[in-house]
Amino acid sequence: MLLADIARTSLEVTATSAGTEKVALLARLFRETEPAEAPIAITWLAGRLPQRRIGVGWRSLLDRPAPAPTARLTLREVHEALSAIAAVSGKGAQNERKRRLHALLADATEREQDFLTRLIGGELRQGALDAFAVQGLAAASGADPDAVRRAVMLGGSLGAVAQALLAHGPGALDAFRLEVGRPVLPMLAQTAKDVDEALDRLGPGPVAVDEKLDGIRVQVHLDEQGVRIYTRTLDDITDRLPEVTAAARELTAAGAVLDGEVIALGPDGRPRPFQETSSRVGSRLDVAGARATLPLSPAFFDLLSVDGRDLLDLPAAERHAELARIAPESLRVRRMQAADPAHEDVRSAARTFAEEAVARGQEGVVLKALDAPYSAGRRGASWLKVKPVHTLDLVVLAAEWGHGRRTGRLSNLHLGARRPDGSFAMLGKTFKGLTDELLNWQTERLRELATREEPWGVVVRPELVVEVAFDGVQRSTRYPAGVTLRFARVVRYRSDKSADDADTVASVVAGLPPDE
Repeated sequence: MLLADIARTSLEVTATSAGTEKVALLARLFRETEPAEAPIAITWLAGRLPQRRIGVGWRSLLDRPAPAPTARLTLREVHEALSAIAAVSGKGAQNERKRRLHALLADATEREQDFLTRLIGGELRQGALDAFAVQGLAAASGADPDAVRRAVMLGGSLGAVAQALLAHGPGALDAFRLEVGRPVLPMLAQTAKDVDEALDRLGPGPVAVDEKLDGIRVQVHLDEQGVRIYTRTLDDITDRLPEVTAAARELTAAGAVLDGEVIALGPDGRPRPFQETSSRVGSRLDVAGARATLPLSPAFFDLLSVDGRDLLDLPAAERHAELARIAPESLRVRRMQAADPAHEDVRSAARTFAEEAVARGQEGVVLKALDAPYSAGRRGASWLKVKPVHTLDLVVLAAEWGHGRRTGRLSNLHLGARRPDGSFAMLGKTFKGLTDELLNWQTERLRELATREEPWGVVVRPELVVEVAFDGVQRSTRYPAGVTLRFARVVRYRSDKSADDADTVASVVAGLPPDE
């Protein structure tokens, strides 16, 4: 396949707002794609590089060579060239990467150059492409879209599913099952403003109320080969969490896949600040010393598989019963059950449980319908989180240089929420809540993510997720989504989340007062 085919499809998908047309365009491309090339094509169209970063800054993309008159670059040639650029290291690496990049661009047509520079610079936002790609793959192969979607959730990679499906047809989807050692995308929760609203939305059936820990999400896999631990973004962090490995070996099961959190607790049993937990989980250095000074405690709240049995489609009540069978109470998240959510005594008990969770230092609670299956990779309506402080996970789109004692540091953040098409709408700015340490860190990190510099600051690739507290949502003609946040302030950066996990414009608009 030629790079030109990808560049043309990218433009066509961007130019249409009709979902059916996007699916048809992608299906046409997939019918022409070699199975081995499918993972690369899909990743590029979604605006991502398989290499993640190739060490080329935005300045290297400004000075393009003259374009080639005709298209001849193949997808594989370009992929190999980008991998070679990423592999350059040592003295003079920056100049060598720039030289190789310009040699690649010199062989590309003007349209191909535009596609590559936007792809490398992080400015190619195709808009919820993964969802459309699933449907396009189904149309191109004759597979059931739901079966493709489930295979992606269980296989953890749209590219791997695409390659198998295009090579072997719909029957290949049967190979994508829940397996110990292969992480799956976690189920996520929607938001409710309070416990009563959550009970109303989940009822009339029985509901569980779990503590929402102020920790890091983990997925733990156990079998005869050992223990593997993964983040919510499916990164393997086993070597960093020996205490979680030890806890998993206490389970009365030979094999299991568990969903839970790890959290750092103080001597009094209260959670340590989130940043301490995050730093400990993120550190690869002196794990033994870190464990001694800041031990982590796992707490599980769901069980996806046990001793070879896939539990995903079982009701939550049955999955938790199995979890309680194999894991002691000390390794489980605190929970109460609201058997009859319509009864006032039950509702009162749920409110009290939530208040006590917050008093113990936790974020809040998550209410879960006990008759619902585990929807891997989806933000399902059967899990609703309730937190006393309004917070959103937003993406940093740009940052402005500070003034006064913040001169020389990037301070005022431009905050964005996800649109339905996968792009981001700016909701406002904030410079509040930033410590000197955080200012120094974000200045360095945002300059790494910069796609261009302006006299006022930098525009960055939309990758960094920041949790922002606010006092309310209000209408505003100043910002593209028509809303902004009142008194926004930074709570923390969420290194455990990607931009795809950020809150949506719809969820922000839902927070408007009724009279708005």
